[in-house]
Amino acid sequence: MSNTIITPSVLSARALATLYNTIVLAGLVHRDYESDFTGKQGDTVTIRKPATFTVDEFTTAISVQNITEDSTTLTLDKHLDVSVGLTAKELTLSLDDFAERVLTPIVNAIAQDIDGRLAEKLVDTAEGSGGGGTTSSGTSVASLPFRDARAILTRGKLPLTDRHAVLSPESTSKCLGDDLFVAVDASGSPDGLREATLGRKFGFDSYESQAFGYGSGDKGQADGVGFHRDAVALVTRTLEAPMGVAPNQVSVQNFEGFGLRVVKSYDITSKTDVISVDLLIGVKELRKEGVVQLTWGLGS
Repeated sequence: MSNTIITPSVLSARALATLYNTIVLAGLVHRDYESDFTGKQGDTVTIRKPATFTVDEFTTAISVQNITEDSTTLTLDKHLDVSVGLTAKELTLSLDDFAERVLTPIVNAIAQDIDGRLAEKLVDTAEGSGGGGTTSSGTSVASLPFRDARAILTRGKLPLTDRHAVLSPESTSKCLGDDLFVAVDASGSPDGLREATLGRKFGFDSYESQAFGYGSGDKGQADGVGFHRDAVALVTRTLEAPMGVAPNQVSVQNFEGFGLRVVKSYDITSKTDVISVDLLIGVKELRKEGVVQLTWGLGS
């Protein structure tokens, strides 16, 4: 008997919850999302930067400042998609079984892709003009990269709050061997962040991510990065429902700053049912001085 509860609306809700609980880097950077956006790949959107103020010395009267939020434009240049052909057997699975066998691997692939793009942008920003550069190597003193990065971010007038360090698995292993980190309970955080957390040390909430390293599939070619949340922005948007698809075969939903579109269709060429999960994203640096590359001399 066919399982009628596996609909695009049910799948999009489950997929969003899984995505939110899987991401690491995407949960640490500045995020921008609008649920009422309708557009396409290549569209340019305007995103807000945090407001800034100046301090006046009071004498006889106050100087009233306007709340002016600076803005910048960003192109939604990446259309991420995972489309999967389904067999009759898979269509009869319960929702939990379908999520485990099909939906969770789809969302994991999307989460890894997004985190990989962010890792690449963070490293490029640190190394580029105006970036925070690279710390001294922690080859002999494992804490040195953190201490250097802390000084660089503070000198760059980045707030002491919302500072994060994300390390490659190899860098994590080195630091754990030097007793720098202790496990902490990050209750209230998404599962991905809670599982990846290494504790707060030297002013950074530290995490592990396979997006960093020097392997062939590692996007962030570095031992790790230290950064402030507002250094880099991740912008996500959903696409509108496609024409020619029945309303009950498509669902567009959003949750906690993420949005996904799920479309169910039939591919006449392969004679299979197809589930497609997609979204638009863009990544851009906001405060270049807010990213520092961390090094322990582990690169090739």
